[in-house]
Amino acid sequence: MIQTEKFPKKKGVTAMGANYSEIQDLLQQRADIQARMNLMPYDGNPEIKVSNDARYLYMRKRVAGKLTSTYVDLYSDELYQLLLRNAKERKDLNKALRKINKELAVLGYEDKELSTRVLQNLDFARANMKANIYDQAVLEGVATTFPQTEDIIENGKVSGVSATDVQKILNLKHAWEFILDRDVIQSESNYHMLCHIAKLVNEGFFYDGGRIRGIPVQIGGTSYVPPLPVESAVIGQIEEIKSRDKEPIEIAIELCMYCMETQVFKDGNKRASVIFANHYLIAQGMGLLVIPEKDVPEFKKLLVRYYEGEPLELIGAFLKERCWKRF
Repeated sequence: MIQTEKFPKKKGVTAMGANYSEIQDLLQQRADIQARMNLMPYDGNPEIKVSNDARYLYMRKRVAGKLTSTYVDLYSDELYQLLLRNAKERKDLNKALRKINKELAVLGYEDKELSTRVLQNLDFARANMKANIYDQAVLEGVATTFPQTEDIIENGKVSGVSATDVQKILNLKHAWEFILDRDVIQSESNYHMLCHIAKLVNEGFFYDGGRIRGIPVQIGGTSYVPPLPVESAVIGQIEEIKSRDKEPIEIAIELCMYCMETQVFKDGNKRASVIFANHYLIAQGMGLLVIPEKDVPEFKKLLVRYYEGEPLELIGAFLKERCWKRF
């Protein structure tokens, strides 16, 4: 996937060269831009049509070489200005995408084709995204029903729910959308990926929620106090776990539990760890790892026992049996 000048361009080759971090950053920027564009309600340029002395707003765009017009609504100055801003923002984002693609080409990056299994896993994850976000919200103690969670995901707000809980759910949505991007799923499940996921789940709560923790923290309900993480050690341990001769689900579970136990970030560690593990698992085409609402109480008990010295096998067996969604 990543090339350096020392190697011929060949799909699927990954090189840990000096350009690696820069390529990862560009891919993450590209995925963020594409996610923003996917969330934009309109595509094209606004046009005004008049019929029977009434004015109507349409969006005009070229599809397969032909101009098309899609009806939006009755004309209003407010909506027209909104459509103009939307069109300008999309134009700027497309320009930024072209620039990023040129920079990636200069650095020797080329996309690889995803296997059918991984594409199916992406569809499976997208189809279950609302349920996954709801289950994760329950794990975090967010007091929303599934319909409320669904409404927040679709509309960005709902009555009777605190702003903090709404923000947490929206952040989960953005983090899941990020890892389900085709470019991002081709990127390695490494420390940099983990940090970007943590940044997304902590957005609005911390200035830089994706930076490694530099302050002590305590975990409620347990005597376990995680030591301050060392960046080089975290990087090395993630790579060591991935190199083990084990099934992908077992590696995903170990990645998840290591990141939770280490408490890499000031907050959002369970959220970031689960999504990070899913990035790895989906890239292998091996399903999803999510703690269902009904199993959250038992998981929390097992998690405390794991923090306090229980072997990984106990909580690992629980996760593999009760939390692994296959297709």
